[in-house]
Amino acid sequence: MFPPSPLQTILLTTTAVITALTAIRMLDSTTTQPSMRPTNALKTTMTNLSHAKIVPRPSKTRGAANHGWLDTKHTFSFAGWYDPRYMSFGALRVLNEDRVQPGEGFPTHFHQNAEIFSYVLSGELTHRDSMQKKGHESDDKDKFFRLHRGDVQFTTGGKGISHSEYNEHNKDWVHFLQIWAMPWKRGLPPIYHTNTFSEEDKRKGFVTIITPLKAGPKATPQEEKDAVPAKEGTIPIHADLVFSAGIIPQGSTFEYTVGGGDVVSNKTDRKVYIHLPETKGGKAQIRLDGRTDAILKEGDGAYVSQVNVNDVLQVESIGEAEAEVVVIDSD
Repeated sequence: MFPPSPLQTILLTTTAVITALTAIRMLDSTTTQPSMRPTNALKTTMTNLSHAKIVPRPSKTRGAANHGWLDTKHTFSFAGWYDPRYMSFGALRVLNEDRVQPGEGFPTHFHQNAEIFSYVLSGELTHRDSMQKKGHESDDKDKFFRLHRGDVQFTTGGKGISHSEYNEHNKDWVHFLQIWAMPWKRGLPPIYHTNTFSEEDKRKGFVTIITPLKAGPKATPQEEKDAVPAKEGTIPIHADLVFSAGIIPQGSTFEYTVGGGDVVSNKTDRKVYIHLPETKGGKAQIRLDGRTDAILKEGDGAYVSQVNVNDVLQVESIGEAEAEVVVIDSD
């Protein structure tokens, strides 16, 4: 029997943390792509990407677990939920939609050889490095930061890093996406990045949030330290991946340009995953590429493949409310 891989160790550790916390509780009781164009939501547009393969992923097929303090849904196999059909897509390995109750969260835990980021949809999420004790604050964002809507916190696990994530608000739940990508090499120097991305900009078009480290897989130690992204104003990631988000007004269309404006290395056969978070009580809905068989409700996602850099994917908001959409585009 082979020993578990580092990623399996991470997932097993995460499972152990969640299981332990559940048992305790049971015992106790910026860059915007030019993209907005008004459209009639009831009018079917002609497909712009006839060569693309688009496969919707219904929310009901996600793994789900409610631990009381944590209500989570997994797009890909994670922790105690495993389905061999849903392991990854391109470099994307984890896409969890989490809700954590006030006063609860994930105590100090270890990450290694994974690129991890949190995208806050509502509420407050407090990040502490393992050296920053609970109850203590710091002006250093690497050691301590309270994330709110619009904030993104990014971690390169690399050789190994430990931190905690808690909802320290006294009454509001926090709702956020936790996303993991596989890096282009192992044993990288651990690092944090935290940034805020304008909601106003997201209502104009897709905002590019994360792009590859400009120096690439062969970056020198100094280039790793400098952490210059391929696109200015974004967060650098050690993967050929672009992460973008937009808030599409009701009855409007945004256009996503594959490759995020040509900042990636692999130009062909990109793997683009679209996710529509559950933010509007079921009132948001989108249509991809004008296709009647590619309509997504809240919680749904879609695999978009057989697309190349600079292909343009139309995303229409056809529901009763604006639609907040995230895009993970990788090789």
